[in-house]
Amino acid sequence: MKCSKLRQKKVGERRKYMNSLTIIKPDDWHVHFREGSLLKWVVPYTARQFSRAIVMPNLEVPITSIKQANDYRNQILEAAVGYPSFQPLMTAYLNKDLHSDDLRSGFIDGVFAAAKLYPANVTTNSAHGVKDIKDIYHLLEIMQEIKMPLLVHGEVIDNHIDIFDRETVFIDKILEPLRKQMPELRIVFEHITTKNAVDYLKSEDSNIAATITAHHLHINRNDMLSGGIKPHLYCLPIAKREIHRLELVKAATSGNKKFFLGSDSAPHFIGDKESACGCAGIFSAPQAIEHYLEVFDKENAIGNFEKFASLNGPDFYGLPYNKEKITIEKKSQKIETLIGKEEGKVHPFRSATSIDWTFKID
Repeated sequence: MKCSKLRQKKVGERRKYMNSLTIIKPDDWHVHFREGSLLKWVVPYTARQFSRAIVMPNLEVPITSIKQANDYRNQILEAAVGYPSFQPLMTAYLNKDLHSDDLRSGFIDGVFAAAKLYPANVTTNSAHGVKDIKDIYHLLEIMQEIKMPLLVHGEVIDNHIDIFDRETVFIDKILEPLRKQMPELRIVFEHITTKNAVDYLKSEDSNIAATITAHHLHINRNDMLSGGIKPHLYCLPIAKREIHRLELVKAATSGNKKFFLGSDSAPHFIGDKESACGCAGIFSAPQAIEHYLEVFDKENAIGNFEKFASLNGPDFYGLPYNKEKITIEKKSQKIETLIGKEEGKVHPFRSATSIDWTFKID
């Protein structure tokens, strides 16, 4: 038997007989908790699996001040009362209402972990976003100076640009000129969806990294559109062709330090998804770790999972690794069809199907 075939056989055997995996407890570097009653029962799903989570600021009234961030953080901690070690990491919503003093002192004092750039009207609750990036250059210059991470929703919103091309055009028209103007600005290109983005990240320096969602590793646009529209698979950025999904899988499972976990879990009640103008967002939090690990397992890349889930993110943000550990068992589980309370229900990602791994609760 040739050496290469022998190695493949051994890898297959390790995969076949691996019954559990223990790793440093991960962080979710992109999550939506919403607000009100929805927040109260959504937060625990993330808090049980992750030590920290970067919380998105796109509420109905966006987070543009230190006071708003602190108030929102307190609501999250109250909802996560059963998980006292969980740390929500707050973000500022970049727009004309955000004062530079709040941005600077908020980051230096540890209130804000980062600031988020939403192009105006690009996704849920982004009407208060940025219409022209030059309008916030004065804020971005401060962020470059104090080394505050910039989180970008990387799409343009021009109506003449095809929705499947918006990420690629964003790289050319917005991201690359910005990085030439401010080369020391630390940027997280969030929820990338294309080969173009993967290639761009690989070619650039250490000041830029990217998050990848579980759903973009699992689905392509056929899953959403073939055989009828699947509103619960509609997300922004929208799922792309299979060739792009495969490139995301290779990037995530490669061990490359520029790529790390950011679920972009974004719940909407069923009525808001199944409507004439369905909301964008996929609720993956209940089995977030399992969704990711299943992909790594299929790629025989479980050895790189801890890097992607637990190490690469803290390294980029300059934060310590978590001290706790978690165990995921090779044990099939059935994902619930519906999750929620009396005020509304949500379909979790891949609802009513089975998944090969189960997060172990001590």
